[in-house]
Amino acid sequence: MARLNVKIADLELKNPVMTASGTFGYGLEFADLMPLDGIGGIIVKGTTLNPREGNDYPRMAETASGMLNCVGLQNKGVDYFCKHIYPQIKDIDTNMIVNVSGSSPEDYAECAARIDALDNIPAIELNISCPNVKDGGMAFGVTCAGAASVVKAVRQRYHKTLIVKLSPNVTDIAEIARAVEAEGADSVSLINTLMGMAIDIEKRKTLLSINTGGLSGPCVKPVALRMVWQVAKAVKIPVIGLGGISCAKDAIEFLMAGATAIEIGTANFLDPAISIKVRDGINEWLDAHGCQSVSEIIGVI
Repeated sequence: MARLNVKIADLELKNPVMTASGTFGYGLEFADLMPLDGIGGIIVKGTTLNPREGNDYPRMAETASGMLNCVGLQNKGVDYFCKHIYPQIKDIDTNMIVNVSGSSPEDYAECAARIDALDNIPAIELNISCPNVKDGGMAFGVTCAGAASVVKAVRQRYHKTLIVKLSPNVTDIAEIARAVEAEGADSVSLINTLMGMAIDIEKRKTLLSINTGGLSGPCVKPVALRMVWQVAKAVKIPVIGLGGISCAKDAIEFLMAGATAIEIGTANFLDPAISIKVRDGINEWLDAHGCQSVSEIIGVI
């Protein structure tokens, strides 16, 4: 068996497979379907400083080789997470990572600070694809200044491993990656969803309540793979790759493109045990190709 362990800054992963935020709940929902301690990490659903109801229904729609969603970060807020969810997940034997969202740098920083106090949460992932309410609703992650402002604010109040999740809805994602690296990000994960739309031609209306939503699934994989490859060459910090991964072959492509670890998202809806299958598939490929460690293939392209 090949060595599958990898390292993201100070974060030790037993293997490079993690689950993507918003597709795996808090992990507890999958406990009867797969061994939660069998993968490198679980990134729990988006958490905000204050409770959020999310968007009106309908907020999910199937598309060709993918899906659209506009859930809108529905959650009960960070205090609820700390009091009620954390006690249930703190002893799971893998890296439990919290995805943090906000509407201002101050919101992000305060939410991150409260999570910083939780001993068994070793890292957070910042979702900078959120709209900046103080700047006309433009997402933080689409400009260098916006992305940097969030990371700078959080870095001042958060002292563990800081992963920044990058938006693909930009002209030059490598430029954004360098901006967050300069402000203290320990790692970047990419890609978040692409903006998309679907229309019901009989009802003459869009399928989602707010018209547009985030596109994910196999259809985005070539775009995600290209962006991971570009960013891995542009920054010195570790890159986590995601976007359309649904089998071990997909994951290996991302590793070869420069990702140190990967996240599986939409595929969890089709097969709740897919992350374990991908982990085993990576190991089988490494064994079949005479590799002693997964590190031998990271960034070979």
